[in-house]
Amino acid sequence: MANEPILQCTGLCKRYGNKTALDNVTLALERGRIVGLLGPNGSGKSTLIKLANGLLTPTAGEIRIAGNLPGAETHAKVSYLPERTYLSDWMTADDLLKFFATFYEDFNLDKAAQMLTHLGIQPKDSLKTMSKGTKEKIQLVVVMSREADLYLLDEPIGGVDPAARDYILNTILTNYNENSTVVISTHLISDIEKVLDDVIFLNRGQITLHKSVDDIRSEYGKSVDALFREVFAC
Repeated sequence: MANEPILQCTGLCKRYGNKTALDNVTLALERGRIVGLLGPNGSGKSTLIKLANGLLTPTAGEIRIAGNLPGAETHAKVSYLPERTYLSDWMTADDLLKFFATFYEDFNLDKAAQMLTHLGIQPKDSLKTMSKGTKEKIQLVVVMSREADLYLLDEPIGGVDPAARDYILNTILTNYNENSTVVISTHLISDIEKVLDDVIFLNRGQITLHKSVDDIRSEYGKSVDALFREVFAC
């Protein structure tokens, strides 16, 4: 159903032994939004994203993607960018595009090829000759070249230089449709604030704030970055 939340959590908990990573998270994300998942290191951001992608199983509660529990059906709807680069050095750029095109029916091969050309990357260029920053750009390109319903981006700008961040944010902005939702996990708030519609503050596994960026500015009279620094001041 089009009006159903693309991501919904109900009493979601995740524990690792005695450590609680997520504590009774209840959340609904609508379609057509760019959402910042913000919090200090260890707040549970990556755990929530991995649960949504089906890489972890909840300890309690549930998480649903477009009404479905994570599984084969939701993998076809979710495009996931992990925190760490996972590309194989033996691949060429062309190998990588063909791999994604084979694996995902919704992969737009022409779009991906055009974006790599824009980056100055040739099809036969080997990944092992590329810098870490270039690999991270390529990884984002293939993730955003899927026609997915939900994009889960875990620290997409964490490892690249400031000049590259604008390219990455522009790639995110121009490569999702109005019915899709993008979740960006990061602690570099000032860099991404300009592209966000909504913000979630996560602290010690609990949601402490979930508002639109416009509401934050009108209610608190400050930027998301300034509010974050105030709330999470050491």
